[in-house]
Amino acid sequence: MTTTSKHITVRKFTPIFLLLLVLSARQVLQAQVPAGSLSGRVLGKQHPLEAATVQLLKAKDSSLIKTAVSDKAGVYTIAGVVPGSYLVAVEAVGYEKRYSPLITVTKATQQLQVADIQPELAKAALEGVTVTAKKQLIEQKLDKTIVNVDASPTNAGLSALDVLEKSPGITVDKDGNISLKGKAGVLVLVDGKPTYLSGTDLVNILKNMPSSNLDQVEIMTNPPARYDAAGNSGVINLRTKKTKITGFNGSVTLGAGMGLRPKSNNSINLNYRTGKVNLFGNYSHYWNKNQQDTRITRNFRNQSTEEIMSVFTQRTVMKRNNQSHNFKAGVDYYLTSKTTIGGVVTGFFNPRVSDNDNVTQITKPGAVQVDSITVADYNDKGHFNNLGANVNLRHQFDSTGREFTADVDYLQYKGENNQYFRNIFYNGGWSKTRADEYMNGALPSDIRIYSAKADYTHPMKDKSKLEAGVKTSVVKTDNDARYTVQNLATGNWDTDKGRSNHFVYRENINAAYANYSRPLSKKWSAQLGVRVENTNARGEQLTTGEVFNRNYTQLFPTAYIGYTANGKNQFALSYGRRIQRPDYEDMNPFYYFLDKYTFEKGNPSLRPQFSHNIELNHTWNSFLTSGIGYSQTNDIIMDVLEQVDSITTTYQTKSNIAKTKVYTASISANMPVTKWWKANIYAQANHSRFSGVVNNGYLEVNGNAFMTNISNQFQIGKTWNLELSGFFRSSAVEGVIVSKPMGALNFAVSKQIMNKKGSLRLNIRDFLNVQAFRGYSRYQNVDINIYNQWDNRVVNVSFTYRFSKGQAAQQRKRGGAGDEQNRVKGDN
Repeated sequence: MTTTSKHITVRKFTPIFLLLLVLSARQVLQAQVPAGSLSGRVLGKQHPLEAATVQLLKAKDSSLIKTAVSDKAGVYTIAGVVPGSYLVAVEAVGYEKRYSPLITVTKATQQLQVADIQPELAKAALEGVTVTAKKQLIEQKLDKTIVNVDASPTNAGLSALDVLEKSPGITVDKDGNISLKGKAGVLVLVDGKPTYLSGTDLVNILKNMPSSNLDQVEIMTNPPARYDAAGNSGVINLRTKKTKITGFNGSVTLGAGMGLRPKSNNSINLNYRTGKVNLFGNYSHYWNKNQQDTRITRNFRNQSTEEIMSVFTQRTVMKRNNQSHNFKAGVDYYLTSKTTIGGVVTGFFNPRVSDNDNVTQITKPGAVQVDSITVADYNDKGHFNNLGANVNLRHQFDSTGREFTADVDYLQYKGENNQYFRNIFYNGGWSKTRADEYMNGALPSDIRIYSAKADYTHPMKDKSKLEAGVKTSVVKTDNDARYTVQNLATGNWDTDKGRSNHFVYRENINAAYANYSRPLSKKWSAQLGVRVENTNARGEQLTTGEVFNRNYTQLFPTAYIGYTANGKNQFALSYGRRIQRPDYEDMNPFYYFLDKYTFEKGNPSLRPQFSHNIELNHTWNSFLTSGIGYSQTNDIIMDVLEQVDSITTTYQTKSNIAKTKVYTASISANMPVTKWWKANIYAQANHSRFSGVVNNGYLEVNGNAFMTNISNQFQIGKTWNLELSGFFRSSAVEGVIVSKPMGALNFAVSKQIMNKKGSLRLNIRDFLNVQAFRGYSRYQNVDINIYNQWDNRVVNVSFTYRFSKGQAAQQRKRGGAGDEQNRVKGDN
């Protein structure tokens, strides 16, 4: 068979966004450059205080210089401190404000260790008082980027997927697939715990998770060995809101929105602690009526002459009614001051209905008259449910951070898709040419996941730290796709054996890791880790009797080197090897139809993909971070389009298409333009190269891409906030599809009311209504153009009321499941 080679090159940047980036960078570089640093620790009565607000004040007049937040070990660092006399003030909910002794910085490069600060518990209960702290929208840490969701008013009324799309370095394609710094294959965690979902299932959950449930988004492009090796491009951890106050406290959010169709977003978070018992729970309801307009043009060619034989022009309008009921309930019991046991129950119920109207017109090239028309009515009704349970243990041996944690998890996902298709055939004059075709589809799915893990952390006297842990997980998926077609002669419904399929998949992953970190000198530090994962998988098509078994053991090393040149310049070099296993249902060869000529199909021959990732980052003055990176992925799993010319059908499937190389350069900055205006900027450029065999032909795709996220926040008085934000993406290569430029602008205003216990927010997303996907794919016999616009211009209004009574406490709500949950796929 003769193969052909097609090359697609994209090199398109937009001067306006480049100019904005240059001007913003110029403002950053003109700032003052302090040098020294202070670090210390905040301690509670029995444990380190996490999330305490640490302020650096001038000793002369107590004016505020810088602010930091303590981590889970109570540690904080304030960089960029010029010589002078200072005080450090610490504030934490439920504690009295405490000041350090006088601190004197004498040298520009001096790095001082501040004595431990231990605030006293507040003498009076905080009845009727809500303490709030203004967080930066984006915080840049050595090993991750943090997005504080509530710091942006434009996040009000959005879904978790919308928040991700606005976050630095993250892109969401036309199908909702998430990429990080130009690379697909992201492991998404919730509170450090995998969802075991990916693909359309993960997208469905993120679309139905209200942004009001989120506290932070943590972005890690090269996570350490304690994380599962899954995730080709890194890890995104969604931290949900948690309350650390004793007594009874919580918050309520009510929201409504309007785009082409109405939406609603409501949630309640509650927490009650007394004595040794801490109870917590939340519930949210998300209702979203939306509409999507998809247009596809396909040219079918003579493969010998490449002459266009027919042109398919297809338009689909999808009207969806989605709901989501999400809940979490749990308890922490403090056996002693050092030992805590807990349990968490989580779940969701997502019913949805979709009505799709599809019209396909078939014409001859150059002809004015339409040759034939097919109208497809498609109705999809179903639900996707989840129930999960976690039992956890945490024991702190001492105050140095030495601890042992353990988690046992059980999750079950059950879904049901009931599909109804009707195809009506007309000639160009809209007269029927043959009898209608009818087809029904019933696609139940059942996924059960068992996981157990244990982790141990051991800090040492020389400031080094050893971490180690083990994990095991067992997954079983059962997908039974049953299609029936109506027999026109008898009127009976007959099983469609060519499309029906019953697929059962079992997988066991056993893992162990060790991670060691230590300072090499005052300026150098290093961290080394290795994770070993043993995978045993078996897939069986009960309909055909086909079986496959895969057993393999792989090592995943990680390495980090840090260098602090001075108080204003830090460098970090990291390397990691990662794996991306196929999603469970991507291996299931069932059909998902858009119309008679377009469908998706699974691929049981999929293999895991492996990647090598290298990054070098530089942080200047704690707020400007730049970096370069290189990634090579072998056996990459990508969406490909395959075409059957004999029946003029195009279908999408997953395939291992050889390898890809991605070169990335990025820069991010949080800069105060004035006292009342802050700007957050992220920009990234990357060059991607794909090469491999697709649809029996050799394919090379390469191109450059540029993206930027810019957010401007304006403080008006003491209670008003405004935000103008937006993003832009240039043309980019997404596997075998080339996407054209896309962007959006958002506006929001918020007002604190009721003595700052309540807040009102108005958010207008994509107020110019310009965000839409446009792209094309041309290789071998595939020649297709795609346009996709969804209900994106939306006005949201929300009200949040916060109440609290008590003192600061700690709670642990994270489970320990692995990457398996991110690979479940559910209803779209």
